[in-house]
Amino acid sequence: MGNCWTAAVPAAGSTVGGRRRRGEWSSRRHRGIKTVDVEEYHCEFSSVDHQKSDLCICVVTWNMNGQVCYEDLAELVGRHNAKERKYELLVVGLQEAPRRNIARLLQAALANTHMLLGKAIMQSLQLYVFGPCRSSQLLLTEVEVDKRSVGGCGGMARRKKGAVAIRINYKGISMLFISCHLAAHAGKVKERNWESKDITHSLFSKNSNPYSRPAHLTVWLGDLNYRIQGIDNFPVRKLIHNDLQSMLTGNDQLLQEAERGRVFDGFCEGTLTFKPTYKYDTGSSNYDTSHKVRVPSWTDRILFKIEERDEKVSANLHSYESIDGIDSSDHKPVRAHLCLRLTDDK
Repeated sequence: MGNCWTAAVPAAGSTVGGRRRRGEWSSRRHRGIKTVDVEEYHCEFSSVDHQKSDLCICVVTWNMNGQVCYEDLAELVGRHNAKERKYELLVVGLQEAPRRNIARLLQAALANTHMLLGKAIMQSLQLYVFGPCRSSQLLLTEVEVDKRSVGGCGGMARRKKGAVAIRINYKGISMLFISCHLAAHAGKVKERNWESKDITHSLFSKNSNPYSRPAHLTVWLGDLNYRIQGIDNFPVRKLIHNDLQSMLTGNDQLLQEAERGRVFDGFCEGTLTFKPTYKYDTGSSNYDTSHKVRVPSWTDRILFKIEERDEKVSANLHSYESIDGIDSSDHKPVRAHLCLRLTDDK
């Protein structure tokens, strides 16, 4: 459960979607995005050996709609209680973020438990990686950042489209985090597909090394903006009201496009058990009541991909959820708890 083995992914010194090397993609075992279940037990990197992880990562994505509130950021990272933070690395990707010192607010919310390891900012697109204050400087051996703008600004600078990325090596595990904001509107499926491919092939491509090894872990997070289609608004809302939103996954554009082999082939995602995260009336948990009356959709996602090679890494997903208590935006944040284990190839 929750264990995802996939094909190789590009890494330090190579293009994200770089030229295929011999045998690089031969281990791919599924087409499209593989849905993985959440592990029933809660993993800690300090737990007993049979559950012990080498690295636990909390990944959060949130479209802030231009608003910022310290209390909401504290809720994202584990409200005012270090014991709630059962992770070693914290990755926070923000879209439509205001041009204020978000890093300072996040650091204040984390208090003395975590420090900033890296950040990538392109106007309203922001990505931060935090690690433990006591050990990060010894365990971190690489930090690189890049960005890619696509599709203009959506009419406003705070709606910048594209992606920002951070590549790190921590505990000997190479990781690539990509936070994106893709084209809006239900009919822009082809545009979103193109943008994801453009970002994939552009990030870290300037000084690419075709002989470098790919990353152990690649994570895409953000407002991917894929919508629910093929079903009217009222039936969608009725299913959600009855807590039957899982019946809508067959109408999700992202899963449909991935199954057709057009985007994110070989990636994994947790089961969509939480309610669609967009669009809400700001300040409430009510879906859009404006004149547009948008169909609720899972626009905000976290996808991950593990490379299978000689020194294998396995990934287990221990949570995949929306944070419904935050209502300052028209999007709900999404959070995943991902744990990695290094296993020797014997």
